[in-house]
Amino acid sequence: MKKKTLKIFSGRSNPGLANDIANTLNQELGKISIRTFADGEIWVKYEENIRGCDVFIIQSTNGPSENIMELALMIDAAVRASADTVTVVIPYFGYGRQDRKDQPRVPISSRVIVDILTAMGTNRIITLDLHSTQIQGFAKIPFDNLYSRSVILNAIEHEGFNPKFSVVLAPDIGSAKISQGYARNLGMHFALIDKRRFAPNQTEVNHLIGNLQNMDVLIIDDMIDTAGTLVNAANAALEKGAKSVTAIATHGVLSDPAIDRIKKSDIDKVIITDTISIAKHKLIDKLKIMSVSGIFGQAVDRVHNGESVSALFEY
Repeated sequence: MKKKTLKIFSGRSNPGLANDIANTLNQELGKISIRTFADGEIWVKYEENIRGCDVFIIQSTNGPSENIMELALMIDAAVRASADTVTVVIPYFGYGRQDRKDQPRVPISSRVIVDILTAMGTNRIITLDLHSTQIQGFAKIPFDNLYSRSVILNAIEHEGFNPKFSVVLAPDIGSAKISQGYARNLGMHFALIDKRRFAPNQTEVNHLIGNLQNMDVLIIDDMIDTAGTLVNAANAALEKGAKSVTAIATHGVLSDPAIDRIKKSDIDKVIITDTISIAKHKLIDKLKIMSVSGIFGQAVDRVHNGESVSALFEY
């Protein structure tokens, strides 16, 4: 049987990462035209033949919501152009925090996004560090949630922390499990913050459990949005005698006023990955960006060759 041709295309949300992923596979990004008309409507056209091909579309779905519409149109165009399979690679899965009906008369937005992608004809979804892994259960198609663990561990080891005098601090109960995992792998101590949320994107520290006196503190989370939780956790750590604070997250959403908060804080360094394209004015000295192109490159290669993707979960 003749092997299907691999073709990788990028939306406009994160072309830099898409290009890096293609480079890891010794591929060039496919030719596609995407325009936004004066009234805001999006127009998409593949500029090469994709009939019978394994098509991979790379697009993060962070705000604005046009990124989701653009992705939906790219999927539909690929299906109508007779692509054999369409795999959607979403480095950052937007609406991942709205994963349940937590109050009356609200949508389960994560389910809506999955339904849109499935209805358009997607054969498979690949993403990284979902905010809530239960989102995979919303899909009736293969849905692979990869992990940035290997990249983050390498970044931490490169910083040269002494495990005996370092603490992984979970900024809330939800991140306790992943923080404990990192502390165990790194041989570091563990501490936990009990926070209270009194409005969307607004939290306050209630209690801090653990000894931080004269310790280097690592705060590890899946994302940094407005940086309110992060800065509150850092301040609490320093008040408890921490020597330094380094923040690490997979997704740098960095909504306003995140950069201003990080600049004014006593956090030494913020390490994030390139799942979201960061605007130039947000590239401050405290910010360090690690690439996850290798993780996605391996996943794309394995899916294209019919190999196990689950083997990547061990890294």
